[in-house]
Amino acid sequence: MRTRPLKVALLGCGVVGSEVARIMTTHADDLAQRIGAPVELAGVAVRRPSKVREGIDPALVTTDATALLKRGDIDVAIEVIGGIEPARTLITTAFENGISVVSANKALLAQDGAALHAAAEKHGRDLYYEAAVAGAIPLVRPMRESLAGDKINRVMGIVNGTTNFILDKMDSTGAGYQEALDEATALGYAEADPTADVEGYDAAAKAAILAGIAFHTRVRLDDVYREGMTEVSASDFASAKRMGCTIKLLAILERAADGESVTARVHPAMIPLSHPLASVREAYNAVFVEAEAAGRLMFYGPGAGGSPTASAVLGDLVAVCRNKLAEATGPGESAYTQLPVSAMGEVVTRYHISLDVADKPGVLAQVATVFAEHGVSIDTVTQQGKDGEASLVVVTHRAPDAALSGTVDALRKLDTVRGVASIMRVEGE
Repeated sequence: MRTRPLKVALLGCGVVGSEVARIMTTHADDLAQRIGAPVELAGVAVRRPSKVREGIDPALVTTDATALLKRGDIDVAIEVIGGIEPARTLITTAFENGISVVSANKALLAQDGAALHAAAEKHGRDLYYEAAVAGAIPLVRPMRESLAGDKINRVMGIVNGTTNFILDKMDSTGAGYQEALDEATALGYAEADPTADVEGYDAAAKAAILAGIAFHTRVRLDDVYREGMTEVSASDFASAKRMGCTIKLLAILERAADGESVTARVHPAMIPLSHPLASVREAYNAVFVEAEAAGRLMFYGPGAGGSPTASAVLGDLVAVCRNKLAEATGPGESAYTQLPVSAMGEVVTRYHISLDVADKPGVLAQVATVFAEHGVSIDTVTQQGKDGEASLVVVTHRAPDAALSGTVDALRKLDTVRGVASIMRVEGE
């Protein structure tokens, strides 16, 4: 085993960074044996140097991350700052100075992954980011390496623990959205500003990264269709239960049937209770991968938090350090297919639509006519009425999303339709 240590710069020392530093220290001997050389924490770049960081030598702490990367002896940089800048500039600086990078930065990779991969390749360095997608769940490496010889056609998953916790509580206890969000906040699952989670931005960034890996094409954050879950109500869950379903915020990535395009989307959806994702509870994540040769695979585990995310970071660190000793690099970006990303309107899906209508003869016929005019076939219709008002629940067969959306717009224009109470897609069948 090599005795000279590989030196690591830690960029950021929050919840994840501090846990990475702790594991590097407490498991130093094991890491050295697994890598073939010791790893040494050589510097920690932070914004607030006066903050006490237990277990970290204050002499290692600096506010000048650029100087740390340029000092000439760093082998690997671990970036857990988050956000776009200064993370992007620092990662680029690391590559320019011969340093490989391990990152947990989903937002940056979803926005500028192609440029970062190009910079890593130009300088002959690694860019690893298992922790950017699903916390401790091994997902990026199995898709990028273990399934490299297969053809992935679909990926569907729960990739945000906060939203899954909220929806699970709404389902299991009957709580409303705000009540479930308040509980998630109290338990530390939700941030003080939960927008990135509940509006689907976090899941959309992860979807972009996964789509690029799965389909060997470049998918940016702007390519991902996104809907949040703030409008999901207790009545939606009641409707889902009547159908034998539950509701999850899903990231869904699909290759078109003709293989000529892909789609990437994030939105709430009803899924049958028989589907494996329906049983994913609390703040856990799970991703369902469908490949031609391997068939259906499911990856499950904690998707966030300091320790789970640090586990993924350290796994990447071991891989990158091994590559360094072998004077090699691991797999980089694979975007050879250059497939276009289709708009949401071209996606074929199903709808569950709840309408408030007048309780009088001919209403159902009017509604059915609108569906027929838009080329949308109805699967089931349920109607309940009382005192001149009625509720009409329609579940469609699969149709282009644009046709379904046009149907809903036309329904709103009917005099007999008082309002559209809810619209939700149905997946997983």
